[in-house]
Amino acid sequence: MRILKLRKFYLLWNEVYAMSGRKDSEPIMTIIFVVINVLVFVVLEIMGDTQNSEFMAEHGAVWPPYVSEEHEYWRLLTATFMHFGFEHIANNMLILVCAGMILEKALGHVKFTILYLIAGVGGNVLSCAQMLHTKDYAVAAGASGAIFGIVGALLWIVILHRGRYESLTGKGLLFMIVITLYYGITTGGIDNWGHIGGLLMGFVMGIILYRRVDFRRENPYT
Repeated sequence: MRILKLRKFYLLWNEVYAMSGRKDSEPIMTIIFVVINVLVFVVLEIMGDTQNSEFMAEHGAVWPPYVSEEHEYWRLLTATFMHFGFEHIANNMLILVCAGMILEKALGHVKFTILYLIAGVGGNVLSCAQMLHTKDYAVAAGASGAIFGIVGALLWIVILHRGRYESLTGKGLLFMIVITLYYGITTGGIDNWGHIGGLLMGFVMGIILYRRVDFRRENPYT
């Protein structure tokens, strides 16, 4: 009897889990995140200069002493929606649209949202921790951690699908990751630890949230 009850609970949990990752054709959350990022950028541009580090720190970007000494942990989230100048946000939003649409269809709206936010915060946590450790402080902001999280999750999905998922291949994703990280390491002013933290967090969250059985059952394109 107890085993039967456990089995019923397991089946019920699987149904709830599947519903939370239901796939719809419209990438609603990807669009919403793009709109939020753009609106925040426009408002900050109207208020001041988004390429000014002091201004960005005053309005929610990560500045390690504020996080560690003033306990302003909310900055780890708000910084994810802030960008330094037009080129920064344009590049990030382009990648977010391209990669986010694919991942949101694979995970569903709820799981995609969870992964995006956790990867963004996770990237900022690692970045902030590294700066506190080295005492080499810099103002950090941008959706790059969350976007690298999306790429990390897609990498796991491609691996699970034996090297190819829709238009993505494992070699292509790895090449993009290596080139992007190499560019960041050899170029000044880029938050490499934020990228790495987001990538790792996204990969782990992809393992937790993505289930291939859901994809087979609900993807309308198979």
